[in-house]
Amino acid sequence: MMKTLFLSVFSLFLVPLVASGQDGPAERPKKPDLVLVFTKTDGFRHQSIEKGVMTLRKLGRSNNFIALRTESGEDFSAENLKNYQLVVFLNTTMNVLNDAQQKAFENYIKGGGSFLGIHAAADTEYDWPWYGKLVGGYFDGHPNNPNVRKATIEVLDKTHSSTAHLPDKWVRSDEWYNFKELNPEVTVVMNLDENSYKGGTNGDHHPIAWYHEFDGGRAYYTGGGHTDESFDEPDFKKHLMGAIEWCLKR
Repeated sequence: MMKTLFLSVFSLFLVPLVASGQDGPAERPKKPDLVLVFTKTDGFRHQSIEKGVMTLRKLGRSNNFIALRTESGEDFSAENLKNYQLVVFLNTTMNVLNDAQQKAFENYIKGGGSFLGIHAAADTEYDWPWYGKLVGGYFDGHPNNPNVRKATIEVLDKTHSSTAHLPDKWVRSDEWYNFKELNPEVTVVMNLDENSYKGGTNGDHHPIAWYHEFDGGRAYYTGGGHTDESFDEPDFKKHLMGAIEWCLKR
């Protein structure tokens, strides 16, 4: 099925383009980057997955990338992954890849590939230490009753493409994860102010978005994206797009 998609996508670029009124062919448009959006779950399944996929597809149409969605770990093979410039784990949960698929993904990153984790990507593959370091931390609970609440995000670095548009204090509602096994080698761009809501357990150092160069590739994680409404927020969509731009090395 994925092979058919590739043929359909790239057949558009096989036809020579001839400029009107010119003797030679016009300059070809840049091929869009391919982004694999992985949404497999083996635990809690977020309702917002469908909205998130739709949002990524819309962002792609406006920003020269194509988001192809899969729920199958079988797409994590060396042959398939080499087609993608970025792999997004969108609200994946628990064990989603077998040993061979994990190895293929590790090799993809080591070969210069990129990863973007959204929200529950941190609630995934607890028995795969390499993945935990790639993501930058694991889920360690969240507030309840209600689980979605308003909080203040401290924007620590406004030089990054994912945060340049944001105010110094960004107030928004989401389900706020606490984290364990945080990787100290990541660069944190946003931190949660635990004084602004109840239920935080990380203290003053409560990162909620970060990035790093890892094992030959790139990785970005954002804790937002639990709710459908997140993917309608202009600032959150710009945040995601900035993260994607960095992952695509643009």
